[in-house]
Amino acid sequence: MRCYANQLPNELKKGMQPFYLVFGEEPFQVAQCAQQIRHTAKQQGFDEVIKFTLMPGFDWQELIAQYQSMSLFSARTLIELDLNFQKPGTVGSQTFKQLVELNNPDTLLIITGAKASQDIQRSAWFKALDKFGIFVPCYPLTGNHLSRWLDEQCQRLQINMQNDAKRTLIEATEGNLLACFQELEKLSLLHGTATIDQQQVLQGLLNQAKFDIFDLTDALLQGNSRQAIKVLNKLAGDNTEAVSILWAITKEANLLLTLQLGLQQGEPLASLFKQKAIWKNQQGPIQQALSRLSIATLEQITQLLAQFDASYKQGNLVKPYQALAHICLVFCQPLAFPLPAHPLN
Repeated sequence: MRCYANQLPNELKKGMQPFYLVFGEEPFQVAQCAQQIRHTAKQQGFDEVIKFTLMPGFDWQELIAQYQSMSLFSARTLIELDLNFQKPGTVGSQTFKQLVELNNPDTLLIITGAKASQDIQRSAWFKALDKFGIFVPCYPLTGNHLSRWLDEQCQRLQINMQNDAKRTLIEATEGNLLACFQELEKLSLLHGTATIDQQQVLQGLLNQAKFDIFDLTDALLQGNSRQAIKVLNKLAGDNTEAVSILWAITKEANLLLTLQLGLQQGEPLASLFKQKAIWKNQQGPIQQALSRLSIATLEQITQLLAQFDASYKQGNLVKPYQALAHICLVFCQPLAFPLPAHPLN
């Protein structure tokens, strides 16, 4: 059953489903939806959480074993599988259909991934899971949808913001939901339920170091390695969350890869810009990056980002910012050595 991201909280109140398919091009929404499912599941006794990320050599039998096994720590278990921008393949497809047949009432499965295209939604494994679960598509938000999302977040955080202040925040964050939400959280702490005007929003934006993340992505699009490392050093010095930086780089890499694939299929760049709601002030830097980065290079970058994400979650990165610097340099020029990490003890 299809359920849009803004409908999910009400749907969860009706009861939990055995399978959740959370797919989309908007990573903040995907993460937020997964967190909502996780929170509701915990309230209903799904205390143990097991996380998997689809990587080369992934053991699908381990997923089946965990789905079937009795938890040592909890009566009920939540399993999360990140498809890591990949398709499950033949073995994975068979595994998903097998899980539907097993249907363990003491285990929930959340599957997250990139945009679920029509060919994915028509696949047998997707239909099997969707029949007994919920599909949550997460789309990039623009226009009225973005304004409605902002209104919902203000209501959730009990923020009273004037309309011109909302417009300023939307324009400043340019559709970056993570940056927008983080700014809302800060405004909530500073002003509580008092009315927030445009000047207060502007002042917060000027003082907020996290918007240097946009400086980082600008440098990456331009291929300016010196500037990228300079900004990254500042972000590290300001203790900016590594996952926030990862999100920003991943967003740009996925966008560029989608555009390159579209160009390869003969779609006009202007049409692709319109489809992806890319603002005019960003079209020049993106064209510059497209002329420099091939599909193969962008695929290498997305693989490095996925490796960073998995290693960071497992705690086996030597130094997260050093690994991010490595990825930034690959964005600007090829590197022949691997991501710095060490095995778990």
